[in-house]
Amino acid sequence: MDIFEAIFNRRTVGKVKPDPIEKEKIEKLLEAAIWAPNHYHTEPWKFFVLTGEGRRSLGRALAEIAKENMDDPETKENQEKLKREEEKPFRAPVIITVAVTPSDNPKVIEIEEVGAVSAAIQNMLLAAHALGLGAIWRTGKPTYHSKMKQLFGLREQDEVLGFIYIGYPDMPQREGKRISFEEKTKWIEE
Repeated sequence: MDIFEAIFNRRTVGKVKPDPIEKEKIEKLLEAAIWAPNHYHTEPWKFFVLTGEGRRSLGRALAEIAKENMDDPETKENQEKLKREEEKPFRAPVIITVAVTPSDNPKVIEIEEVGAVSAAIQNMLLAAHALGLGAIWRTGKPTYHSKMKQLFGLREQDEVLGFIYIGYPDMPQREGKRISFEEKTKWIEE
């Protein structure tokens, strides 16, 4: 697939089939990710591939985090909400949790580490599209909760940057739309 075709046509796919994904395809996504640019060659990414019942611990963590914001988690309505939180990771057969693990090198600027891992995620999303897979980069407040660091054995300075839900698409490809780059660009020539 042509790189421009991949960039212009890749879309978030929020609904995927439960069919398993070949391990070789997941490994290709991870290989694409590690070729992202990174200052000082720190390679500040860490990946956690969740499949099968391996997704259950993420669901439990999401429910625990949601429970913290409830006045009474025991009501029927809240119990149903917590169950839905627990089931969220089962919306896709594979989830790759991506974390940034910033280097301790004093020359390293932390935001550059986050940028490198974000580029790694984009590489994964483009590779998924090229392999005929659908993917969505999920984030939100629970992503950055301390329980996620605990779940994945991360250090205090590390951060989960998102959950990449991956599967074979179970929805039609959507049309993309963007504001023209001309409206977002200022040329400085002197």
